[in-house]
Amino acid sequence: MTGEVPATTFGVLGPVTAWDGAGDAIGLKGPRHRSVLARLIVARRRVVPVAHLVTDLWEDPPPDAVGALRTFVAALRRALEPQRPPRSPARLLVTEGPGYALRAEPDAVDAWRFERSVSAAGPPEDVLPRLEEALGWWRGPAYADFPDEPWARAERSRLTELRLHAVERLAEARVALGAAGEAVPDLDAHVAEHPWREEGWRLLALALYRTGRQGDALAVLRRARELLVEQLGVDPGPGLRRLEADILHHAPHLDPGRQGPADTVWARATAAYDRSVPSGARARLESTVGLMRDLAVTGGGGLRAARQHRVAAVAAAEELGDAELTARVIGAYDVPAIWTRLDDPGQAGQVIAAAERTLAALPPGPAAPPKVATAPPPGTARDALRARLLATIALESRGTNATRGPAAAREAELLARRLDDPGLLAFALNGVFMQTFHRTGLAPRRDAVGAELIALSARHGLTTYEVLGHLIRLQARGALADFAGADAHATAADRLAARHELPLVNVFTEWYRALRLDATGQAPPREVEAAYRAAAARLDGAGMPGLEHGLLPLALLCLRVRHALPTPADESSDFGPYEPWTRPLVLLGHGHRREAAAKLRDVPDPPHDLLQEAMWCLVARAAVAVGDRETMARARVALAPAAAELAGAGSGLLTLGPVSEHLGLLG
Repeated sequence: MTGEVPATTFGVLGPVTAWDGAGDAIGLKGPRHRSVLARLIVARRRVVPVAHLVTDLWEDPPPDAVGALRTFVAALRRALEPQRPPRSPARLLVTEGPGYALRAEPDAVDAWRFERSVSAAGPPEDVLPRLEEALGWWRGPAYADFPDEPWARAERSRLTELRLHAVERLAEARVALGAAGEAVPDLDAHVAEHPWREEGWRLLALALYRTGRQGDALAVLRRARELLVEQLGVDPGPGLRRLEADILHHAPHLDPGRQGPADTVWARATAAYDRSVPSGARARLESTVGLMRDLAVTGGGGLRAARQHRVAAVAAAEELGDAELTARVIGAYDVPAIWTRLDDPGQAGQVIAAAERTLAALPPGPAAPPKVATAPPPGTARDALRARLLATIALESRGTNATRGPAAAREAELLARRLDDPGLLAFALNGVFMQTFHRTGLAPRRDAVGAELIALSARHGLTTYEVLGHLIRLQARGALADFAGADAHATAADRLAARHELPLVNVFTEWYRALRLDATGQAPPREVEAAYRAAAARLDGAGMPGLEHGLLPLALLCLRVRHALPTPADESSDFGPYEPWTRPLVLLGHGHRREAAAKLRDVPDPPHDLLQEAMWCLVARAAVAVGDRETMARARVALAPAAAELAGAGSGLLTLGPVSEHLGLLG
């Protein structure tokens, strides 16, 4: 950390606490005051509307709930800024728009500092003291005062996952620095408390082997296998299988004398790699991707760090000149994806280019599989690598008009079905889903993909893909106006997310529930707007800029268009990537007919993604308003296949009502 220590700091890694500049605890009065403070910290500097604070504080709000909330806020302000002159505006707990926000500095909250410490890269000699300090900030479970509050659940789960990852990174740094014996006790306790974490088992076995306890290391791997097979019905992953084979064969790279600090996961992902890489780097590169995959599902800084290090790991693999290794590194990052707009298009282009180069470099014919305890039969390994590369290309080219994406998705699916590999098929089906947007009206096709993913994943214990299947079906059933079906999938996704600590899932289900309020007419527009704003607050810090940028202004514009309300008063609203298709209507709403007509003449076709029906409907409305018959004809042709769907609802985020109504306006 750098910079001045903030005068007031906050702790949520345990009971919710505040400290003054001298480090003394600040009296926060009663539990409601702590609830308000905790809820605002969860929002990460974003405004939380008063209506949502009231709902979060009381299951059955009293008649004077808003007045009571203001009393709590006033008391908190006095406690947090005791030197503030009377009647001067608060600088920390501020009133803004429809609610309140805590404008804490980035270093003022222990959880925010912890997240940065865990996601930061560096050699093990830097990682070790940093993570030791960061783990020392934990005083108990995150948000310990609020174990059952829905508004804290996702953040508690995310921070818990980050803490477990930090424990494993710390152990990895100790092993890399030759202190494997120090890592063993903590890892032993770690796997006893969290027996489903394969990385914990792998590190424990490696640490035992490094201390000369080969028999104990193999016993640990047997325990891990028995637990996974007997209680979860799944085989150990490639990291555990490969380590067992390497221990049995006394693989040279397991000798700590052959390792250097620059070979650790994160140093390897960030350094300028030396071409004379020790043989152990290959195994560590593959395990790196497993770590990044686990980190990605935590969201926030974990997802951002995983994206950053992924490209570096791929570059490191390519540098070694081993096409099969590179294919495994690229294809192992099988993080399920539901959103059709890329968070980082530049990075996606790099991954696609590397995947294409690797496909071309893979030699023909059957490959000798890596030495693992349960290796695939010879002749299938290279096909499996090809399928993973193709699925990666299909996923990373989503939302574009390129023909390569659909072709790669089809080939990956065919290979996966032929190989009868459930995990590979789930990955390939994710690519198929991402390529079912070449025209509008394909919700039934995506519904079928989601149904197969759910059935496949439930049979084979593929939890994250089972969640993905439910989210896909939530979107598809929403597009088809089957909200009872969509509700069931939202509930199933939330249940799996809570059980398996997948905090990003709740971002999508909360947006869906805001959409449902509007689509079913259960609430007036002002309440729907408040629900959208609350859902948008969950995106802050979630690590998904491709979803976040421009989404709230777009949802509010669609809401106002649908209910014939005035467009937003501020013409400078940032619609982000949706600008070309929203600006004509915004200009019309402010009386700029000529400018709107000019924008329409140049408007491109929307991207092939989850919001293309909504974008076409916005364009159609503007075209009708200015009498642009050419654009009306384009919109009519594009929207006709989706006549039975709700515009935009297939995104699970927003809606413009039945597509048929917009087709009716087009004549």
